[in-house]
Amino acid sequence: MRSHLLAHLLYLLLAAGRDVTGKEVDRKPNFVLMMVDDLGIGDVGCYGNDTIRTPNIDRLASEGVKLTQHIAAAPLCTPSRAAFMTGRYALRSGLGSTGRVQVLLFLGGSGGLPPSETTFAKRLQQHGYTTSLVVSGSLSLFLALQGSDILADLQHALRNLTMLLVVGLFTLVKVCVHVCGLFEVSLWLFVALFFLSILATAVWCMPFKLLPTWNCIIMRNQEVTEQPMTVETLPQRLLGEAQSFIKRNVDNPFLLFFSLAHVHTPLFKTPAFAGKSRHGRYGDNLEEVDWMIGKITETVDSLGLANNTLMYFTSDHGGHLEDADSIIGQKGGWNGIYKGGKAMGGWEGGIRVPGIFRWPGRLAAGRVVDEPTSLMDLYPTLKYLAKDTQPDRQSDGYNLMPLLEGKVDRSEHEFMFHYCGIYLNAVRWHPPGSDSLFKVHFFTPNFSPPGAGGCYDTKVCLCHGDHVTHHSPPLLYDLFHDPSESRPLTPDTEPRYAEILEQTAKAVERHRNTLTNKQASDDTHSHPNADVPSVQSQMTWDKILWRPRLQPCCGTFPFCGCKEEPTHI
Repeated sequence: MRSHLLAHLLYLLLAAGRDVTGKEVDRKPNFVLMMVDDLGIGDVGCYGNDTIRTPNIDRLASEGVKLTQHIAAAPLCTPSRAAFMTGRYALRSGLGSTGRVQVLLFLGGSGGLPPSETTFAKRLQQHGYTTSLVVSGSLSLFLALQGSDILADLQHALRNLTMLLVVGLFTLVKVCVHVCGLFEVSLWLFVALFFLSILATAVWCMPFKLLPTWNCIIMRNQEVTEQPMTVETLPQRLLGEAQSFIKRNVDNPFLLFFSLAHVHTPLFKTPAFAGKSRHGRYGDNLEEVDWMIGKITETVDSLGLANNTLMYFTSDHGGHLEDADSIIGQKGGWNGIYKGGKAMGGWEGGIRVPGIFRWPGRLAAGRVVDEPTSLMDLYPTLKYLAKDTQPDRQSDGYNLMPLLEGKVDRSEHEFMFHYCGIYLNAVRWHPPGSDSLFKVHFFTPNFSPPGAGGCYDTKVCLCHGDHVTHHSPPLLYDLFHDPSESRPLTPDTEPRYAEILEQTAKAVERHRNTLTNKQASDDTHSHPNADVPSVQSQMTWDKILWRPRLQPCCGTFPFCGCKEEPTHI
């Protein structure tokens, strides 16, 4: 009897062991995606920087795969992040701009991803994943400040309009006094108009004063938990949320998108990092980023999740070259040898970003991939790894796993299209069977002052009208031999010159046939490279400007305000 019981117990243990083993084998991988805002590719040690300390990011590269031609789909936050999360050019989501305003500005605006769009998070949720986006107020910190120059222009215009109105009304009163002789009536009218002008000024200016309160918030799910946010403690709180999410989901497949509030302005002044780098406050912020990346990696490894977790590090676009002041100094990133930066269309400095993947046991350590890849490739890659084979809308990215694992040598991106707003700015071509990598620029932003290497007069380059110069024939570069785009090719210096332009033109036509609304609006007719998607534009003033009814608020609007005690891990 005893031997029978022992045998039965042994059988149960073996069966349980087989079940656990089966679950281990069948379990889907976890994903930890880490994105910095405005980080230049030249800021990171493993991409050539030897003056800013980034040992934890460098460690990810040494233990995984480093991409050297990882390309953002746009040189600005809103369109780049939209393309990243949907796997499609932002134009398809209506998030391409036609004018000065190129990013979403207000949490209380109505613009955003249309209901017809989906993200990799939504797809993975349908396949058993728990997902989390850890970022301050759904990018509210960035939305409040990345458009500060535009908002300053708008506030300045409103102030001038108010002054013009007041002067005009006072002039009208003066005329009445001298011509009509209505002194008593005019005096009362003068007083009424004076107070009316003060009220008008308050109505126009107060929203700008309250902008930090309304826009800089912390939300958990759909609830506002702090308004305005306490910026000084934000990095530690974001890190704590990310670590807690990983710990809560040790036994379940999860997707964490950790979007750091660094290194976009305003730069943090965390005491532990202040003054420690060789590059002022920007360097301090980047070294804090590296520390946070190290803590996330440590959390994954300490929980035994490393071999089943794909970790990814990148930036949404290149560094902001024009961002500097006389007190702090340079506040934007360094883009290495690459020309241009944030908001400068298709110049490499604004779109070539770090791209690092780590997955011990699945990806070979220390591998370097020099093929063109895109932020949009994350969507199909995550779908593939999550075993999502359901039909989907058209994608502009490709599954990266064959390239990352070394099963193929060539990227599927033969052509890549670089947009500045809705305008097709440049196209890169990686001819089959060749190491060559050509890029054609149809227009380039006008630097101001001329020859400055950036748009310092306006703080950000624009894509339309007199802000750009069109090139006929287009500018042509060979990125393989001239990655800094400093020597344009000519028919005399490039035997394939005519073929390159011909093949590029055919690729552009094929691409436009997948997205263009043939009944283009009148505001694009003046721009030869304007593409109008079939979806409604999300970048119109009607969609962008603040609406009180859409404003997230804790407390009584407009006097929003609440505080949340930070949790400690």
